[in-house]
Amino acid sequence: MRHSALIHLGEGGASLLMLMAKSRHKKTENVRRYFHPSPEAIAELTSLLGPGDRR
Repeated sequence: MRHSALIHLGEGGASLLMLMAKSRHKKTENVRRYFHPSPEAIAELTSLLGPGDRR
């Protein structure tokens, strides 16, 4: 899979494990460069927490 496609998936909220599966990388160090979640993806993840769990 191309670098740019993995970047788009990572920005779109794909988890590190999903990026590893899609790219067939075995080490997280090799995939972390593609993992740049957008502010929207982080906000969506935070919304899953209860009011007392947000930090």
